[in-house]
Parts: sequence; structure tokens; C-alpha cells
Amino acid sequence: MAARQAVQSNELLRRAYKYIARNTTLPSRVRHMAQLELNSFPSKSRPAVVKERCIETGRGRGIFTEFGLCRYQFRRKAIAGDIAGVEKASW
Repeated sequence: MAARQAVQSNELLRRAYKYIARNTTLPSRVRHMAQLELNSFPSKSRPAVVKERCIETGRGRGIFTEFGLCRYQFRRKAIAGDIAGVEKASW
């Protein structure tokens, strides 16, 4: 949970520095300083560190990102009709 909080608290600054560092119309010195600032952030504040987990069970594999559920919980809720617009396929 600490990684999620670190990402959330530093998100705005990270995006701003990243935009400046990638903007080729700015002087190279400004871009370089922005890149140095990006590098100074703690490694746990990178969005790639946060792993998606099921909101029901906490499982870390087989997650449907749109629903935040693992495949098994997604199937159970779809069959029960708890997920709007999703139903079991039959043909």
C-alpha cells in the first residue's frame, strides 16, 4: 500500500517533470534539469511499481483491469448478474 500512496502523492510533479524532459522545443539545459529531478524521486514512486490486485480477494494474477477483479471473481459476479452489461456467452 505504501507504493500506491507514494505514486499518488508524487504523480503531479512526476508528470510535469516528464513533460518538460520530453519537450524538444525547450532548451536542453532545462530538459536536463527536469530529468535530474525525475531521477531524484524515490524508486517506489514510479507508477510501474504498483501491481494491480483484485479488489475482492487481493489476488495478484489474472486481473481484469477494467473491473479490478481476478478472473474467478469476475466469472462469479458475471454469472450472478452483478456486473452491468456482462453476461455469460452461449451460442
